Amino acid sequence: MNPVYIEDLDRHVGSDVWIHGWLYHKRSSGKIRFIVVRDGTGLVQGVVTPEAGPVAFELADSLPQEASLRVGGTVRAEPRAPGGFELAVSRLEPVHVPTTPFPIGPKEHGTGFLMDHRHLWIRSRRQTPILRIRDAVLWAIRSFFHERGFVATEAPVLVGTSVEGTTTLFPLDYFGNPAYLSQSGQLYLEATCAALGKVYWIGPVFRAEKSKTRRHLIEFWMAEAEQAFLDHEGNLALQEDLVRYVVEAVAAERQRELAELERDPALLLREVGERFARITYREAVALVRDSGVEMEFGDDFGAPAEDALSRHFGHPVFVERFPAAIKPFYMKRDPAQPDLALCADLIAPEGYGEIIGGSQRVDTEEELLAQLREANLPPEPYQWYADLRRWGSVPHSGFGLGVERTVQWLTGTAHIRETIPFPRTLDRLYP
Repeated sequence: MNPVYIEDLDRHVGSDVWIHGWLYHKRSSGKIRFIVVRDGTGLVQGVVTPEAGPVAFELADSLPQEASLRVGGTVRAEPRAPGGFELAVSRLEPVHVPTTPFPIGPKEHGTGFLMDHRHLWIRSRRQTPILRIRDAVLWAIRSFFHERGFVATEAPVLVGTSVEGTTTLFPLDYFGNPAYLSQSGQLYLEATCAALGKVYWIGPVFRAEKSKTRRHLIEFWMAEAEQAFLDHEGNLALQEDLVRYVVEAVAAERQRELAELERDPALLLREVGERFARITYREAVALVRDSGVEMEFGDDFGAPAEDALSRHFGHPVFVERFPAAIKPFYMKRDPAQPDLALCADLIAPEGYGEIIGGSQRVDTEEELLAQLREANLPPEPYQWYADLRRWGSVPHSGFGLGVERTVQWLTGTAHIRETIPFPRTLDRLYP
C-alpha cells in the first residue's frame, strides 16, 4: 500500500493507511503506548494497544527517538492529538534503528550546541514549520512575478565588480585574477531587463559584514527584480504588491505551520491590509530622534532606528529619498534635489527591520561615470555596465527583497539564523 502523508490525514478518516516517517517521541499510560511520528509534513500520534500484537507493542516500547519506521493503522479524528488526528496502530515496521541516543532531547540546549547540530536540529517541531513557510514564501515570489509577466533569469555568483561597496566583498583568486562573491545580481539584471523587459532572479548573495545582530547573515538569499520603463513611484507600487501577495499566500497556504509557531494569520493580513506608509529619510531621522534614539542626518538606519519606525507605524513603511552620499553609485538622483537618491527601504512591522532595498537606476552614461568617480570606483570594470546607457537606455528601476528577513517577520522568529537551513554567520561555517 502506498503511504499517506500526515498533512493529508483529514481525507482518510476511517481508512487503514501506512505512514512512513521517524519516531519523534513516545510515552506510556498503563497498557497503552503512544508514539508520535513525523514525516516532514506534520506530526501524528499513534496509539498502540496489546491488540496490535506483541511485536508492535514491544517495538513501541523499545524504538529510540529518530528511528525510521513504517506505521500502519486506522485514521481517526482526535482533537486532542497533534494535528487533530491519530492512528490506531496495528502494524510497526522499523526501517533503521539508531544504536546511540539522539543528541537533541526534550531538555534545554544552548544555542551553540543547537547550531553545531543544525543538521539534526532542523528536524525539530519549531524548525520544520519555519522551513515550510520559507518554501511558501519562495513559491509566492515566483508566482507573483510569473503572473506579472516577469522572466526568471540568472546572475553570476562569481563577479569582478562591487555593487554594494568595497568593504563588504569576499575576495578570491580567479585563475590569477581578482574576483569576488556577488553582493547582488542587480547589475546583471539591468542588462537582462534591457533584453527581456521585466526580469527577476532568486539566488544567494554574500556580504563580508562583521555583524552579529539577530538580523544579519553572511550568506543569504535575495529575490531581485528589474523592469524597463519603470520609475521610482512605479517601483514602490510593485514592491508593495509583491509583499502583500506573499503575505496573503503564506496566510492562506501555511495556516497550520503559522499556528504551530503561534503566529496569527489575521495579524499579518492586517499589517498589509492598507496602503504602506511612506516617509522621507529626513522625516524618518526626525521621528527616530523624537523617539529617543540617537541619530544624525547622514547616518544609516541601525536596528534601534528601524525599531522606532516599526513601532510608530505598525505596518510596513517605505523610507525614501536617502542622501545620495550614503547610497550606492547606481542610484538615480532626484532631479528636484540632486543630493538625494530616488530610492527607498521598506521596513517591516514588529521590529523585523528592512526587508527591501530598491531604487530607480541611473540611466545616462554621463551620470553613471560621474557617480563612479564620486564613489572612488575605477570606471574600467564597469565599462560593460556603462554600455547599457550607451545603446537604448531607458528609465528603469528595481529592488531586492531579503528572503530570510521576510521569513523572520512572517514566522515571528527571534533570530534570522533559524530562517535558512544552514546559516552562515560571523562565527559559523559548520555544518
